[in-house]
Amino acid sequence: MAALSTSGGLLFITANRIGDAVLSSGVLAELMADHPGEPVTVACGPVTAPLFADLPGLERIHPLIRRGRAGHWWDLWKAMRGRRWTAVADLRGSLIGLTLRTGRRLMFRPAKRHEHRIEELARQLHLPRPPDPRLWIGGERRARAAPLVDGPLLAVGPTANWGAKQWPAERFAETVARLTAPGGILPGARGAVVGAGSERAMAAPVREAVPQDRRIDAIGISHLLDAAALLERSSFYFGNDSGLMHLAAAAGVPPLGLFGPSPEWRYRPWGPRTAVVRTPERYEDLVGAPDFAHRRQDSLMTGRSVETVEEAARALFRSSAGR
Repeated sequence: MAALSTSGGLLFITANRIGDAVLSSGVLAELMADHPGEPVTVACGPVTAPLFADLPGLERIHPLIRRGRAGHWWDLWKAMRGRRWTAVADLRGSLIGLTLRTGRRLMFRPAKRHEHRIEELARQLHLPRPPDPRLWIGGERRARAAPLVDGPLLAVGPTANWGAKQWPAERFAETVARLTAPGGILPGARGAVVGAGSERAMAAPVREAVPQDRRIDAIGISHLLDAAALLERSSFYFGNDSGLMHLAAAAGVPPLGLFGPSPEWRYRPWGPRTAVVRTPERYEDLVGAPDFAHRRQDSLMTGRSVETVEEAARALFRSSAGR
């Protein structure tokens, strides 16, 4: 790998989780607009690194691969210390952002306030407005996605990184059937079931509910930005609170997020054409219940019916279409 320059450039240190990395992407867009033409180095976890693969002016992605005794932070500091940066944005609240030489320093430390993550970023980093998430998708990816979508497309994210956040798969399947049936919001539409390769069994009931001639199997799609290019061409998205939900919102498709044991006030999809449905129980009541255990994998999302989610999808679709 080529050595970094000794001066100039933007260093952006961001999250290991897809959702948090997407939500923070607007900060990077603001930095790039404030400092046009500066090369960009991104430091993030290996899972989120693909989000920045098509970034204009990208000089380097430094993967933060966890090592004992904070060794990954030591590796980052050694790799970045020899340069005087134009700007450093440290959204991980590490000491790295405080010790590197830079003309502009943006430091973020999570605070327990009742506010959305993006609003928190804007407040702590003294930005003039909450920065809308941004995706950088190369033309080749868009060209690959185009032949897959020859009409209306319903995208579905039925998985999550925690079983308690998953609405039951059979309810997803029923909702897909209703939304694409005659009289649904997207009658006869193709259905794209999106998720990680490791989630194939989890998503199987939803995938199999879509007729084969109208199905796009996007489970285990090879690259996050390829998934984003597909979502960008979708007519509507609904799914659990997950990184894919935020990816869909940033791609510009109206997303309906399903929430239960996670706070929608902090992690709802961002944007004017978005909506959420949560369980009848508040987040605080679910995680504060005497029998709550974070290690549990059984769903805490069963309180919401197919009818409720279908109604919310119809309302969001109408409002997004200006109907």
